Amino acid sequence: MDLEPKQIRISPISKTWILDLDGTLVIHDGPYIMGKDEFLPGAREFLDSIPERDMIIFLTARCTYEKEHTLKFLKENNVRYDHIIFNAGQGERIMINDMKPDGLVTAYAVNTKRDRFCQTEFITDSNLGTVYD
Repeated sequence: MDLEPKQIRISPISKTWILDLDGTLVIHDGPYIMGKDEFLPGAREFLDSIPERDMIIFLTARCTYEKEHTLKFLKENNVRYDHIIFNAGQGERIMINDMKPDGLVTAYAVNTKRDRFCQTEFITDSNLGTVYD
């Protein structure tokens, strides 16, 4: 079953991007077998394309002992993020959110194949959403 859509139309309103690390942005290396992190092709460019006004939250099942090298990797690569959550469960990650009164869908989930960066194209559609609740 392929749960990765080809395109998602998104509003121009500021967003929160919640991104997994291993197997999604960097090569899955649990637990730190290669001794270094490496971006998946296209992942770094995607991160750089996220507007400054948007929030970036990383989720990872990496444990406390992997925190230091993870933060060092992100810093050395000048990766902008607002929050990082370690020790996130290895199971499903479930997001529940309300829709805007104008009908704007405010939560999407994209499941990608491990160690292949997201192929979904996010298209900003200025006809979607309002700045008002």
